Amino acid sequence: MLEQGLGVISYFALASGFLTGKYRSQDDSTKSMRGDTIVQKYLNEKGFSILRVLDQVAQEYNSNPASVSIAWLLARKSITAPIASATSIEQLKELVQAVRLYLNADTIENLNIASAY
Repeated sequence: MLEQGLGVISYFALASGFLTGKYRSQDDSTKSMRGDTIVQKYLNEKGFSILRVLDQVAQEYNSNPASVSIAWLLARKSITAPIASATSIEQLKELVQAVRLYLNADTIENLNIASAY
């Protein structure tokens, strides 16, 4: 994408809420309509591994998984804008915090490794 001068606007930047830490087990999938459908594909060892790293980074940066997830996307040169939605003022505050969160190179690499296919 970068070679072509194209940017990406990522839809479902928080993986339908999964990257916020809302869904951490099969039992959590009943928390919303998305949990029973869309989020199911993330409820596996790969998804839980990503959440563990997000939790570690959030603690290190005195933040939360949602903000870290958005900051991680904003740090990527190919991402023009991540699209994320909020259903409460608290969620909106978490998302806004992401623009002030600057992740260092090691942190970004750890997140990239955790999410790599």
